[in-house]
Amino acid sequence: MNRLQRALPWAGYGVLATLVGIGLAHLVAALTDAAASPVLAVGSAVIDRTPTPMKEWAIRSFGSADKTILVGSVLAGVLVLAAVAGLLARRRFVAGAGLLVTLVGIAAVAVLTRPAPDPLDLLPSLVAAVAAPAALRLLSRTHAQAATGDGGRRTVLLTVTALAAMAAVGGVAGRLVSGLRSRPEDVTLPRPAEPAPPLPRGLDDQVPGITRFRTPTADFYRVDTRLDVPVISADDWTLTIDGDVDRKVTLRFDDLLAMPMVERDITLTCVSNSVGGPYVGGARWLGVRLTDVLDLAGIDGTKADQILSTDFAGMTISTPLALATDGRDALVAVGMNGAPLPREHGFPVRLVVPGLYGFISATKWLARLTLTTYDDRQAYWTERGWATEAPIKISARIDTPKALAELDAGDVVVGGVAWAQERGGIAGVQVRVDGGPWVDAQLGPDGGDDYWRQWFHRWSAEPGSHRIAVRAVAGNGEPQTAVRAEPFPDGASGLHELLVRVS
Repeated sequence: MNRLQRALPWAGYGVLATLVGIGLAHLVAALTDAAASPVLAVGSAVIDRTPTPMKEWAIRSFGSADKTILVGSVLAGVLVLAAVAGLLARRRFVAGAGLLVTLVGIAAVAVLTRPAPDPLDLLPSLVAAVAAPAALRLLSRTHAQAATGDGGRRTVLLTVTALAAMAAVGGVAGRLVSGLRSRPEDVTLPRPAEPAPPLPRGLDDQVPGITRFRTPTADFYRVDTRLDVPVISADDWTLTIDGDVDRKVTLRFDDLLAMPMVERDITLTCVSNSVGGPYVGGARWLGVRLTDVLDLAGIDGTKADQILSTDFAGMTISTPLALATDGRDALVAVGMNGAPLPREHGFPVRLVVPGLYGFISATKWLARLTLTTYDDRQAYWTERGWATEAPIKISARIDTPKALAELDAGDVVVGGVAWAQERGGIAGVQVRVDGGPWVDAQLGPDGGDDYWRQWFHRWSAEPGSHRIAVRAVAGNGEPQTAVRAEPFPDGASGLHELLVRVS
């Protein structure tokens, strides 16, 4: 037997021992209110420390799969080091076990450096720190006994099988428990004191391929820094309003539901959305006016210029106070599309502020509103160089046809959506083919100034390659800019253009 053949089992022992630790830690994290299993803790730390350009590249390149790819990359790196730990244990067990404990220690540090850590957050890491070296010790002894004739391959195989089953059961059970805990909570929402008018019927059935006028909740985009879905009970939830206010106020969920509810159709947009990108959606939101909540604490004499909102785990977002209280329908929201908020979209309570990109307005899993100044406190994204004021830019997107589509000559329907919040909504959309004149498109129904609008244009397509462009005009007369800008630091701009082939 050559050296490589003798070494391979030990690399496998290190990987298997690590998987046992990860599986059991994941189960413990699912069974408790711990922040995350070790791999997710390291992944969250990676997100926090990743340079902004790289984050934007990941979102642009991988879309909603960016979190899965990140977790997979972290896990792959851990398993490579786990194999090294197994090889070290072949010569000296303490060295291999020490490397495994070091890996867990990195996860523990990642947990402790997250905002508002709790001692219970360390429990999954502690479980991994015990389970992984113990599994490696068992494998080492079994291997040694087999080599001296006190056991055999059968004993080694049984040990490996048992530990593999333990790792699998821990991982699968953890996912099942997480799935059960993540199910929507049975909450009855009150009827709105100010219901939204019925949303007009959109162009969904008239223009194939166009974005639906109301985004189904299951299809609504999700962009945040969480690698898991937080499980927060409405019975345990509280919202604290503090800082430069007349009096500190703490609300429970029932207190919030007892306040006058308003219902509004609002389009949300992520600042990471590139020109023509997918991170925008329209939904019907139910909640209490943000100004009503702030009035409970008294802000008439405040010197604050920002609302620093904090989620349950300490993540912070800053919203300019002047914009949040200028009369727009900013909501402390509890419902989405006629149902309680899904957990992935902020259950039990989140902020929804029309006309502002989500990174300064859309705090999910809301726990605190602090009236302060930008000089005194900086939020998560502000510390990373993003803008403090970021109104959503006027935008139009082509949904159909798709880029590089192969089309038949003749009548082609070009269609999509456009939005211009806090500027009087969309007054017009224009389409241009091959740099020719701008032609007015036909607008779909109007869902309100804070809601997007569908549009379409019938184009007589001739054979050849063609470039299609679109632009929008807001209700206040402001046109969409053609100046190209990347999402950082205050949102992308430019016209959506695409190429198609007609034959």
